[in-house]
Amino acid sequence: NPYFLIRRGLFKGIAKYSAELKGHLLDFGCGRKPYRALFHVDQYIGIDIEESGHPHERSEVDVFYDGTTIPFEDGHFDAVFSSEVFEHVFELDDVLTELHRVLKPKGKILFTAPFAWHEHEQPYDYARYTSFAWPHLLKKHGFEVIEATKSTGFVETVIQMWIAYWVELIMKKPILKVLLSPILVAPFTFLALVLQWILPSNKEYYHNLIILAEKREQ
Repeated sequence: NPYFLIRRGLFKGIAKYSAELKGHLLDFGCGRKPYRALFHVDQYIGIDIEESGHPHERSEVDVFYDGTTIPFEDGHFDAVFSSEVFEHVFELDDVLTELHRVLKPKGKILFTAPFAWHEHEQPYDYARYTSFAWPHLLKKHGFEVIEATKSTGFVETVIQMWIAYWVELIMKKPILKVLLSPILVAPFTFLALVLQWILPSNKEYYHNLIILAEKREQ
């Protein structure tokens, strides 16, 4: 898979914290619920917005919302999960306020957000936030960061971006994918996995941030 490096980092990061989420869980911007199997909760509700940068034919949305008000009462959920969604939200302050509202006190939120990735689901791609910005944004809206993890390091990120360039700009035709994948995808992916162990570790350039936070007591 040409996106093995970025997806591996995301999966490992989400799996690391998934057991922290219990009870009634809201998957905000759920799409196809790709990480559903990682959570062992009493109830798993997926919510999404109808007008987005991707079609919903294969989505597993339980509830659609209007982009303004999440249709649940205050303190309804024990936990919130959201993966690769917040970069598509222009009014992020409003969304964080709503998620805080529907979450119980001491409830946990687990989310992922990209740092190094090209514009996607255009034109609904609005922002990138650093690992220093997120704690301030969350504190502003009544959350406290428990722990944060960067999904990849410098080497993996650079090589993954190189692979993405070839796949999305050069290898568009099926015949080119067949011919070039064995040369450009698999070898470079393997190279990244080897070099991350050999070269000095540096995570100042990374693909995604995975954050576990808690709603503070009022």
